[in-house]
Parts: sequence; C-alpha cells; structure tokens
Amino acid sequence: MLHSMARPPLHTLPTFRTVARLANLRAAAEELHLTHSAVSQQIRLLEEQIGFALFDRRGRRIVLNAAGAALLRSVEPALEQIDDGLRAAAAAAAVGEHTLRVTVLPSFAQRWWLPRMASWRERHPDIGIELHTSQQLVDLQRDGFHAAVRTGPGPWRGLECERLFEMPLIALGSPNAARRLLGQPARAFADEPLLGDAPTWERWFALAGERIKVRPVAEFNDAGMLLQAAEQDLGIALARAVFAADALREGRLYRLSPIEVNYENAYAYWLCWPPALRDWPPLRALRRWLVDELQRSLSALNAAPAPLSPPGTAPAGPTGSRSRAASAPRAKRRA
Repeated sequence: MLHSMARPPLHTLPTFRTVARLANLRAAAEELHLTHSAVSQQIRLLEEQIGFALFDRRGRRIVLNAAGAALLRSVEPALEQIDDGLRAAAAAAAVGEHTLRVTVLPSFAQRWWLPRMASWRERHPDIGIELHTSQQLVDLQRDGFHAAVRTGPGPWRGLECERLFEMPLIALGSPNAARRLLGQPARAFADEPLLGDAPTWERWFALAGERIKVRPVAEFNDAGMLLQAAEQDLGIALARAVFAADALREGRLYRLSPIEVNYENAYAYWLCWPPALRDWPPLRALRRWLVDELQRSLSALNAAPAPLSPPGTAPAGPTGSRSRAASAPRAKRRA
C-alpha cells in the first residue's frame, strides 16, 4: 500500500500519461523526444516509488491496469492545467508584451475589424495586433494565439468566452436592387437572383407568408464574399447587418425589407481567450475596445432610419415607375 507520506516523482507523470495514451514505450519515447530506455526507466521509477504496478505488459504493448487507470484519472486534469498555463505563458512571451495575436473569421476581419484598425491604433498606439484569418477552429494555446473571435453555440472547453453579439439575418442589396425592391412585397424578391443557401431564403419567404422554392444563383462559405457579391449587384443577400454596417452607411448596400430571420444556426459571435491570460493588460484592452466599437456600430445601425428609396431617386409613384437601372432583365420566377 502507498505510504501516506510517499509522493510519486513528479517528472515521471507526463511520461506516464503519454505511455498510457499510446500503449507503447517506443512510440511514447518518439513523442517525448526521449530514448526508449529513458521512458522505461521513468515508468519503473514511478512504479517502484508508489509500490505497485500501473501497467500490464503484453508483448510490445504496455496497457494500463486498474491501478494505472485510477491514477491517470486523478493526475490528468492537473497535468492539463499545467500544460494550459505553460502554453498561455509561452504565447504571452513569444511576441513580447505589446503585441496581440488574434485569430478571426475572414468575414469578420474583412467587413468589420480592418475598417476599424485606425480606431485601435488611436486608442492603443503601444499595442500591436497580429491578425490571423481562418475558418477552422484554431487551438489557441497550441498555436500561440492570445484570443479568437468565433461563431458557434459556445463556450468552448478550456477557454473563457465573452459573447460579443448575435443578430438576425436581413435582406441586403445594391442601390439598383433597392430601386426595384424597396416597398415591394416579399414575392417580388422571388424574381431576383438570390445569394446564399436555399433553406434560409425559404425561411425568409415563409416569414412573409410565401411558400416559394428557392434556387440561389450562388452560395458562399464566407459572409464577406456574400456581401461583396451583393455590392457588385450580383444578387440579393441575407446577412447580419453588423457586417454591412459600413456599406449601409456609405450607400453601397441597402436593407430591402423589414423581415428578419432568427434561426438555430445563426450563432452568436464570441471573443475567447486562455484563462491564464484573463488579466493580461493587452487582452483586457482588446476586450474593452471590441465591446465599445461593436456597441458603436450597433447603435448607429439601430438609429439609422430605413430608406424609402435610394439617394438620387424619387419614391415610386402610383404607376410604380422605376429608374433605368431597374429595367435590367430579371431571373425567372422560382416556383
């Protein structure tokens, strides 16, 4: 039995965990960059110190026994916490105390963050930002990032997360599209080239009381590309207003209908970071800046009245007259 004062050699516990996971001393040695004999010696030292075997030897395999499994359940959470702390510390030290490495979705970087970088520089001239764009879920601690902007149900295991915003999808189009569609019923949208996925558009039509089978002219896996296509008058998009905030203010895009789509896949956006960095001053500065800038964007969107017609055009009269741009051929109605 383990003596009450006995303690396992702490340096052997990470090796024990790796051997338990791989069930092979040679494979564990390669992963740990140790020799086979060094790994074998550490396991033997651990077993001698605690007084009982942790593995059953089966040929070349070395498999946890009941005692080993019980020890692994106890020590693995502590080892993971140590690993997380070391990775977070390495991330903070790797690029110096005045640079933040942040991974964000390409659409968020393109449509919202980059236009506001001047605001960040004015507010924090001594803190640099290194932006990494990816649609893949990045392991912050393994890859040396200080924070991430993610969309999903949240929160994520091993990270602290702060909800930034969530909002419905709205119909957006170019000035030409606005000349045709502002003030028109939802069925008029069925004659337009639609951008995005069919189920979301069918939900949008259903909210207006229309049952319309939709075949979008193009689908995108990135909201930035979707909105760029809408700006170039390639079709009508359903997107979150925050990504179109600058385009709406500058008249490159218009909200075309009051209908809004809220659905289970329209996830919130979050800022996430390793717990060990919670009180790191650059990260605290980033959190405050994001919240303030997003609040400013959302307040501007909420305060702006919906236009009755694009600038430079008169609202359609009783005869439904339209500008020359509205005479472009329409897509066939989708039954």
